[in-house]
Amino acid sequence: MLTLLDFVRYAVSRFVEAKLVFAHGTTDPMAEAAFLVCEALHLHPDQFETFAAARVTAAEAERILELIARRVSTRQPAAYLVNKIYMRGLPFYVDERTIVPRSFIGELLGFSISAATTEAGGSLIHDPRYGRKRARPLHRLRAVLRSSPAGVFPMPQSTRWTFRRTRSRWPRAMSEITGWRTASRCTSGDLFAPLGDSRYDLIISNPPYVDAQGMADLPRECRAEPKLAFDGGADGLDVVRRILDEAGQHLTPQGGLLCEIGRGRELLEAAYPQLPLLWLDTEDSEGEVFWIGAIRSRKPS
Repeated sequence: MLTLLDFVRYAVSRFVEAKLVFAHGTTDPMAEAAFLVCEALHLHPDQFETFAAARVTAAEAERILELIARRVSTRQPAAYLVNKIYMRGLPFYVDERTIVPRSFIGELLGFSISAATTEAGGSLIHDPRYGRKRARPLHRLRAVLRSSPAGVFPMPQSTRWTFRRTRSRWPRAMSEITGWRTASRCTSGDLFAPLGDSRYDLIISNPPYVDAQGMADLPRECRAEPKLAFDGGADGLDVVRRILDEAGQHLTPQGGLLCEIGRGRELLEAAYPQLPLLWLDTEDSEGEVFWIGAIRSRKPS
């Protein structure tokens, strides 16, 4: 083996033989092999084709083979082996204390939320105290984590931080991701509990939504991640129901909720027939993410 492409071909063969599962930022053995080879050589995945025919040094080859062997023997997500994953082209630092970030919502961030609001109709709140929404150049972002503040939340690699530096790093990271000027806070707590009476134009959530059978069937790679990030109760919707029941108290009239729920669409629509949920498909998903604008939230009767 001489070139990057040679090592990718070898890795694909090893991964297929070992029957690995790919669900952590890559969706097939080829993409994961290219990801690991590039990481071993300090290349962005987008640079693989440029250097595919380039030869690697003996030291580089040793590093590549070590990563391939560890991926097969440990069955850990590749992101944990290199402490990095890419979302929308940005590198994020991750380790075993956090789920490897992946979500269909990322593809939807460029979607016109105002168009979705119009099509879906209605909203999750109705409160005359909130008047006309003013355009603001400064975006106020608030992240609420279910886990302890001592846990690591995925952040862009260029702004890698520990929880002791949250206040200084979080706004910078959010500005890098969104391109917005931001006034941001990151707190821990149980869903909306830390928000008090605050209201927001947009609430985004990718909550735990794996049901009991799904938890029992999780592949070994996913079992390496925190259980808290997956377990959605018996039918997978325990946390999703709470989000729908409480989100209206924290949305402005023009705002809305964007939420990923996996394959629980039928159960959710049966539990909330009164809510006009708009299902947003992505390149890799169908009926797994919904949008709802702000009308009064009602618990199912």
